[in-house]
Amino acid sequence: MTETQRTGVVRDINGPIVTIELPGIRHGEQVKIGELGLFGEVISLKGDRAVVQTYESTDGVRPGEPAEGLGWPLSVELGPGLMGGIFDGVQRPLEKIALQSGDYIRRGIDVSVLDRERKWDFEPNPDLELGQAVSPGTVLGSVQETETVVHRIMVPPGIHGELEELAPAGAYDIEATIGRVRSGGRRSEDQGRGQSHRLRMYHRWPVRTPRPYLRRDDGVAPLITGQRVIDTFFPQLKGGKGAVPGPFGAGKTVVQQQIARWSNADIVIYVGCGERGNELVDVLETFPQLDDPYTGRKLMERTLLVANTSNMPVVAREASVYVGITMAEYYRDMGYDVVVLADSTSRWAEALREVSGRLGQMPVEEGYPAYLASRLAAVYERAGRVETHGAGSGSVTLIGAVSPPGGDFSEPVTSHTKDIIETFWALSKELADARHYPSIDWVTSFSGHVHTAAQWWHENVNSTWEDRRRAALALLARDAELSRIVNLVGPEALSSTQRWDLEGAALVKEGVLQQSALDEIDTFCSPEKQFALLDLALRIYDLGAELVKIGVPVQELQRLPLLSRTRRLKSLYSSEQLDEIRAFRSEVEKTLEELRQEYAKQEEQA
Repeated sequence: MTETQRTGVVRDINGPIVTIELPGIRHGEQVKIGELGLFGEVISLKGDRAVVQTYESTDGVRPGEPAEGLGWPLSVELGPGLMGGIFDGVQRPLEKIALQSGDYIRRGIDVSVLDRERKWDFEPNPDLELGQAVSPGTVLGSVQETETVVHRIMVPPGIHGELEELAPAGAYDIEATIGRVRSGGRRSEDQGRGQSHRLRMYHRWPVRTPRPYLRRDDGVAPLITGQRVIDTFFPQLKGGKGAVPGPFGAGKTVVQQQIARWSNADIVIYVGCGERGNELVDVLETFPQLDDPYTGRKLMERTLLVANTSNMPVVAREASVYVGITMAEYYRDMGYDVVVLADSTSRWAEALREVSGRLGQMPVEEGYPAYLASRLAAVYERAGRVETHGAGSGSVTLIGAVSPPGGDFSEPVTSHTKDIIETFWALSKELADARHYPSIDWVTSFSGHVHTAAQWWHENVNSTWEDRRRAALALLARDAELSRIVNLVGPEALSSTQRWDLEGAALVKEGVLQQSALDEIDTFCSPEKQFALLDLALRIYDLGAELVKIGVPVQELQRLPLLSRTRRLKSLYSSEQLDEIRAFRSEVEKTLEELRQEYAKQEEQA
């Protein structure tokens, strides 16, 4: 036992909540409970007595068993070897655990997060010289973590001073000394004068403490997900905060998995927080087979998974989100754009509710604790685009799924989340029942990033993007109003112009908004193809509206084969076949012009 470790005794057990007596214990300290050494964290203190939430089942633990304080808070290891890994809610590597204990996690099992034996080819930073002043975030060198990700080895937070040693290029394990920093003088009085810090390829960081940065910046570029309803209608900026609320069966997990697969982020961290195990198995089976459309490499080379399924300890759900965000901030500090997908924050909130209930805290709305809103805000506010200490700009984009019971968006988790986030992709049970996927409701969803995203679209795709998006949403709004009239009195009450409005909205819904995650071509759509499809649907609507005005029956327009082909165009041509889409557009314009001329002649003859 080290000097920081102390031993006490278990006094009381209430499910995952254990009361221990241990002099000198601190709030937030990591502890081991009982003879099995169950993993836990101090969440409340009263004198020498501490309340611990354990991240493993306490079945069989008895009062009187030992409790050991480890002297540090709940922390994660950060270094080469994380990428492509699969971890549980407290960052234990599941592949290593499977080798030691089989398909189920043995209680009290303790395995190292990072491989201590693997050698990494370290390349020192050529711009550094001995005696040079370094500070947190200074890049000491790099290793090639995967074919896609270059892992930058940085001076950890809290260390300032002069570089007195830097390892030459070569193969090192993560425990090897790759540098030393001598602190002293005014810049590091808190570190102690003349203290030498040994630097390795990895360090530990407490998960509940946000990693430092120089300043927070506004987002400038959208996160391209390849999903038309998101990128075109409700864009999310890199460094933004988003939520995907929806009832059971509406497709939240598929939306999140699509973002994980196809987003143009450098790193993707998928946190399965209390969701069904078969959904994570699907991720584990499909991701290794998928190619990254941006690099051509395997998707798992830039993906990291945190798995805390519904049959794992409930309180570990709370830790799993913090673990995922902390690892995201680490890669952000290297200058990467990282996406964190939390599925789902409702299960995370349920863990808070269970713990607060066992502690006897006063419940508020629907049994949730009074601090639910502040905890949610603390999690989401760790997202953002920042200027890092040593690697330029980086970002963390956080997208959380929300599972409101019965699809009630007024319940506490959804309503508090809606107050915090900037992009809200509301899933509709009605759309899902109609097999319209993604079932993102264009009436209740919103994005606060449209104006900023428009600048990117205008510079990189087409200068009319914002106008065309606005026109499409206006058409969809008219469709919603007219649909209510049709449901009440039938379509006969509508004028020809109104019936064409319904047809135009159907073109947008079926030809643009609908997208199949299972279709090899349609699963990913580039921004250029997204705009081409939207512009085509609106062009057909505009030309058709002119024909209706000169007397062309709506029924004749509806019989045109080009309408059904427009609906199927998304699955016929890939993102690289834009010329074929443009050729079809020319064919459409020619057909409708011929129809206009034909009716103009009939008018003249009449």
